[in-house]
Amino acid sequence: MKFTDEKKVWSLRYTPGNCEVDTAIDSISAELGISRVAARLIYNRGHRDIPASRDFLNTTLDILHDPYVMKDMEKAVARIEKAIENGEKITVYGDYDVDGVTAVTLIYLYLRSLGANVDYYIPSRAKEGYGVSRVAIDKLCERGTKLIVTVDTGITANDEVDYARALGIDTVVTDHHECHGTLPTACAVVNPHRPDCPYPFKELAGVGVVFKLACAYELRRSAGEDFVSVMERMCARYVDLVAIGTVADVMPLIDENRIIVKRGLEMIEQTDRCGLAALIDAINNAGNGERVVAKKRKVNAGFIGFGIAPRINAAGRISSAQKAVALLLSENKSEAAGMARELCEINLRRQAEENTIAEQAYAKIAEKHNFETDRVIVLDHDEWQQGIIGIVASRITEKFGLPSILISFDGAVSGEPSGLDVGKGSGRSIKGMNLVEALDHCRDLLVRFGGHELAAGLSVTRDKVDEFRRKINEYARERLTENLSVMRYEADCVLESADITVRTVNEINMLEPFGVANQTPSFIVRELTLDKIIPMGAGKHSKLMLTLDGRSYQAVYFGTSAGELDFYPGEKLDLLCQIGLNEFRGQTSLQLIVQDVRLADSEREKYEGEIERYREIVGGASFEYAENIIPSRSDAAELYKFFVKENAAGNYRFTYRMLQSQLARSRHNMNYSKLRFALMILRDMQVCSLDESTEDVVSVEVRPRAEKTSIEKSSTYRTLSEQMA
Repeated sequence: MKFTDEKKVWSLRYTPGNCEVDTAIDSISAELGISRVAARLIYNRGHRDIPASRDFLNTTLDILHDPYVMKDMEKAVARIEKAIENGEKITVYGDYDVDGVTAVTLIYLYLRSLGANVDYYIPSRAKEGYGVSRVAIDKLCERGTKLIVTVDTGITANDEVDYARALGIDTVVTDHHECHGTLPTACAVVNPHRPDCPYPFKELAGVGVVFKLACAYELRRSAGEDFVSVMERMCARYVDLVAIGTVADVMPLIDENRIIVKRGLEMIEQTDRCGLAALIDAINNAGNGERVVAKKRKVNAGFIGFGIAPRINAAGRISSAQKAVALLLSENKSEAAGMARELCEINLRRQAEENTIAEQAYAKIAEKHNFETDRVIVLDHDEWQQGIIGIVASRITEKFGLPSILISFDGAVSGEPSGLDVGKGSGRSIKGMNLVEALDHCRDLLVRFGGHELAAGLSVTRDKVDEFRRKINEYARERLTENLSVMRYEADCVLESADITVRTVNEINMLEPFGVANQTPSFIVRELTLDKIIPMGAGKHSKLMLTLDGRSYQAVYFGTSAGELDFYPGEKLDLLCQIGLNEFRGQTSLQLIVQDVRLADSEREKYEGEIERYREIVGGASFEYAENIIPSRSDAAELYKFFVKENAAGNYRFTYRMLQSQLARSRHNMNYSKLRFALMILRDMQVCSLDESTEDVVSVEVRPRAEKTSIEKSSTYRTLSEQMA
């Protein structure tokens, strides 16, 4: 009988017993006046002494970095200042994702507030693709643009920047994607990832880099005003946009990003930005442009990631990102409400298309992918919508635990497919394989590529796809050597019942916002007794009623039905979970949010011991009367009645643990050996048939009108009687 899932591994970031670590945690706890649990969480996140821990909890703006430390910031500000002074037409050129949309909105608003002659341009994902293009530059030239300011793009636009200069257009590049090769010869290239940039924090989103540009300009305008005052003013105007782009682009929520997102969430919750308020109302099913205080929802990073971001993203994926910018710029409540509803409708269409592509991708994987040899899933298709393949790649990577790249030739085929058709791909990776470095290894096969460690885009001709698949898997096999089929969970520490308190939850909330590099804390809680499992959400979710040290707890397991849980009342369980507060009808209570669950070690050892004892007895070992091995007539009768009832309901297959639990509920306890022998006796008595071919499951079909007979006639019963000492 199997009690542990070999494909799931739990590990702890903190275990007691290391004197040096425990001393550091005790010091953090005492000095900051927080519990040892909170101190462990801070320590686990890399803040190993009191000053570092205090800095982590400090979210004041004075710890933001000076934007002028960023390479070329002085040049960028000077060129924009010159354009404003001379009345030159400035075009903000952005990407069509959330990071790009928020970056375009922010710098457009700021430049407009300075009186600049400014507009914006976002390429069509379907018609123009990612990045700066000559087609777009020609359009901007016709519109009279003299300065392009790129946001969240441009770091690989070397040829395009040169082309723009030849037409009399200067370029200021602001980007945050990784640099590979020579930088564009622009007026300024502002990117913390450029090799010669001394800026201390490299992980700003594209909108974060643009925010720094705006702050740098404001600092120059406000010469003599102290740094924090300027930062306060700029945050009050724009930090909500920076937070949305930073969370949506899955940037690590540490250093400046932590402060930006924390401030931004507070601003979003009380937003007076008309378009954003309308979008929040639409998400909350109000959608009429009015703020609905009664339905107000706490805004956290999850609300951005699963509520706001998908709707803004959907516009750029299957419609036009211009619609998302227009919403964020809107100052009319009625118009904003209509635009917000439209984004929600576009998102529904996106979800339907995403599911279709995902089904087709899963079918391709089942048919063609070799999991034994290939570490990267590479799929291509002629008709997949390019704006959606990145989301599907995320789903595939999450489902299979492997990097994945989806390539679409949608729009690239004119007439018959050709080897020269250029497909556009989107990839997602896992820890251990930097996707940009992997693509760089294959650069001789690609038209272009760029992105981050865990997400990237590429273009490739049809005739190179098979060779690209081979080469990137060759690269991955050298780096991804672990058993990737194992799902790994990492918990911060073990919680005792005394730790599961409202105070602990409140201290956990001090560590927000949570996201990449500052994950929501997870814990292991051991030896909880299961009282009941209750179906929730039309059976899609489960609620576990549990007891530990005399205290009762509720644990919610989302996405797992009660029927999927092979656990039974009275058993002891270990939970890997998060803890929070549940508010219902004005009442606040502690709640555990289950990530995984398994039998407690004590329970597993007990069962394994009983199974081993059963095998010994079957093998002829003697046993004592006190072991309670031989079933009585009432044991056999109780079991028979149970099966009659279950068979009538259409149930024929049972786990032995489930049978023990069900019998215990009727106060008829049987240990494992007695249960197995009772089943054999019923079979000997010809009142049922058994199929015991599966180790932990038995199939039982009773004969409802079986004649009464004595259990003493059973050969099993007689053998057991002879073996008993």
